[in-house]
Amino acid sequence: MKESVIKQLEEYSVLILPWLLNHGLIIIGLVIGTYILNKIIVRFIEKAVRIAVRPDGVSSKEAEEKRENTLIQIFTATANIALITITGLMVLQEFGVEIAPILAAAGIVGLAFGFGGQYLIRDIISGLFIILENQYRVGDVVNFDNAGGTVQEISLRKTTLRDLDGTVHHIPHGEIKKVSNLSKDFSRVNLDIGVGYGSNLEHVISVINKIGEELAEDVLWKDTIILAPYFLRVNDFADSAIMLKILGETLPSKQWEVTGELRKRIKIAFDKEGIEIPFPQVVMHQAK
Repeated sequence: MKESVIKQLEEYSVLILPWLLNHGLIIIGLVIGTYILNKIIVRFIEKAVRIAVRPDGVSSKEAEEKRENTLIQIFTATANIALITITGLMVLQEFGVEIAPILAAAGIVGLAFGFGGQYLIRDIISGLFIILENQYRVGDVVNFDNAGGTVQEISLRKTTLRDLDGTVHHIPHGEIKKVSNLSKDFSRVNLDIGVGYGSNLEHVISVINKIGEELAEDVLWKDTIILAPYFLRVNDFADSAIMLKILGETLPSKQWEVTGELRKRIKIAFDKEGIEIPFPQVVMHQAK
């Protein structure tokens, strides 16, 4: 019994060892070579993009860095897919699998699914234009027709967003008809606030401008604010209040933080100065 087992092991070793020493070493070499080549390509792509992308003189350093990181991510992902595909086919060939029929079958399947493939081509072409036109980058806050959030990832086929609820949205580029970028180059504080009709507007305006200047000079906020919030105009005569428009400029994606702090400071200052922020009310007239 032992002799038969030993004989079988010897037969297997005669068959396996030559294959391992030949094809096995080639497969290991392919895997290691692919890993090393991938590292080289990733570094080359990163350096090439950093050199090729020139500042446009308008975008901030942070915005340019976002654009570079987006391009690096897309080119790296594309190169990884190509390397894995080529290496996989070469490994299959070492296992004795004929790859020519696989490639032919892939062509036939591609033709069979050509109608569906047109949507994939549409997504890729749309993605190329989004990237080349620098419509948005990883880290930007955007709104599409059906979703909005922070851009987490951009590939040639789709964009991945995460909204404030933490929900992740995957949107194919071909489905994007309109893009609203809320954080490109700079962001804007755009606040409407109501005051009572009995308020002294000149006094209210001076208080608002003073709050904006103090906020812009605060050590915690001055690096975030580009243009101090200021009174722009009387925006509307509403039913219960005079609506005032306040504008300012901040670094990209910082407008919500600055606006929240501005609201807090306005409420505190208005209470101190006796300026009324009215609530909706109805005036009743009694018939005589």
